[in-house]
Amino acid sequence: MRWLIRILAALAVVALLVVVGGLFLPDTYRVERSAVINAPPERIYPLVAAPRRWQEWSMWNRRDPAMAMSFFGPESGAGAGWQWDSRTEGKGRMTFLTADPAKGFTYELFFPDFNSTSTGDIRFEPQGGATRVTWTNAGSVGRNPLLHYMARFMDRMVGPDFDAGLANLKTLAERH
Repeated sequence: MRWLIRILAALAVVALLVVVGGLFLPDTYRVERSAVINAPPERIYPLVAAPRRWQEWSMWNRRDPAMAMSFFGPESGAGAGWQWDSRTEGKGRMTFLTADPAKGFTYELFFPDFNSTSTGDIRFEPQGGATRVTWTNAGSVGRNPLLHYMARFMDRMVGPDFDAGLANLKTLAERH
């Protein structure tokens, strides 16, 4: 019986250390990736500013082709948006806040399962006949110290999806 009490006490200490350790980790994250696309901004903009076009290049749509999606607002630009429900990618909503065909746009993401909101942008920087496209997302995971561990690894979790999405966008934009 003593061994059981010792094991439970050790588990309680480990759990306490994990929670306390999480309090000292930041609750914010930032993911940013860039790619140079051999196309002008005006060729790239329609692919990213129209929510219906994201399924052509986004990794999340490719990972779950059965994702249920609905669209709202205008077809593209500020106010356009979409929401999704996916067995593998979760539930969410993206709304485009600002849009400029020459510079890119900003967006807001909302994940109802976590009651979490983040913001991001896709920026265009012309470079001769090419465009550097930079995709950024930043936010907070909230006050739960256990989720602070998730913030620490967000770049490793989401960054590869940004890289793959930008590579798909590059292929699509350069093909036209």
